[in-house]
Amino acid sequence: MLPCGTFSKDYGEDSAVIRTRLQWVITITALVFLFTIPLWGNDYIIGLVSYTCILIIAVLGLQITTGYCGQVSLGHAGFMAVGAYTSALLTIKLGLSFWLALPMAGITAGLSGFVFGAPALRIKGFYLALATMAAHYVIIFILMRLEITGKTAGLHPPPPEIGNFALNTNVRMSYVIISVMVLMTFLAKNLVRTKAGRAFVAIRDNDLAAKVMGINIYYYKLLAFFIGCFFAGIAGSLLGHWWLVITPEMFTIPQSLIFIGMLIIGGMGSISGVFFGVISLRLLEEAVTLFAPLLSAAIPAVGMDIAAPLAGVTFGLVIVLFLIFEPRGLVHRWQIFKVAYRFHPFSYV
Repeated sequence: MLPCGTFSKDYGEDSAVIRTRLQWVITITALVFLFTIPLWGNDYIIGLVSYTCILIIAVLGLQITTGYCGQVSLGHAGFMAVGAYTSALLTIKLGLSFWLALPMAGITAGLSGFVFGAPALRIKGFYLALATMAAHYVIIFILMRLEITGKTAGLHPPPPEIGNFALNTNVRMSYVIISVMVLMTFLAKNLVRTKAGRAFVAIRDNDLAAKVMGINIYYYKLLAFFIGCFFAGIAGSLLGHWWLVITPEMFTIPQSLIFIGMLIIGGMGSISGVFFGVISLRLLEEAVTLFAPLLSAAIPAVGMDIAAPLAGVTFGLVIVLFLIFEPRGLVHRWQIFKVAYRFHPFSYV
């Protein structure tokens, strides 16, 4: 539905992702703003934006697996670890370029998701969540025991290079991270509009009805796990080559739960919901970090190490409030606003 007085003249216009001049202006403005942040931002802002972009890539994958296909995964951080370690090993041991290791990290993580997603063929809901959690522990256990992965000490992947030009600073690496995030968002946005995307939604809503309609639910469930873990592997690879260190402690079950919380707050089944959820929680986390010292100074009894527990309590409280008052997430509020805009100048009820 377009604003009053705006019409699509052919099928190409009707099916376009960006359909109006206003949408083009907003998109281009957002991209220009995003790519100019490294020019004026300090290290704190650049680091905040870079890490947020990596989280967006990871949660985009979880959105495809859980939000669109309905396959709950509590092991997403484990598949990020697979991508991170794969990329590190390929660059350290085999001397491959980061630009080759990055897609191979995603493919390896996707294949591991394909293997561990096999239980999705027979189980669902709570039992599937436990199976994916078990997959996370299996992955981390293996990484902590192998000599080649550095055991608990981890690995130190090199920074990416373009020829002899090393991307070894926050500013340089931020351009890579932002560019990959934009590309992965474009891929995810188009994926959910394809035959596979429609099959994912059909399986999520009613897998029995989808099977009756002729959809191969086993194939598409595994495909959803592969794609979701592919995104996680890409995110893990970027994280490792940005921080220049990878350890098993970086990828935990609480991190996977935070990913789920980002989906709940942003909204399930929406690419835009990923941005709402990730950005909102990242800003909330930063606000709590800044507020914690003030709270400790005002109330000495709470102690100096209040930041971590306060962040957890705030995070849990926000999720509970969203589940009660806005279970469809922030993206639902955004959709209501867009409908009101489309009906303008008529009233929206």
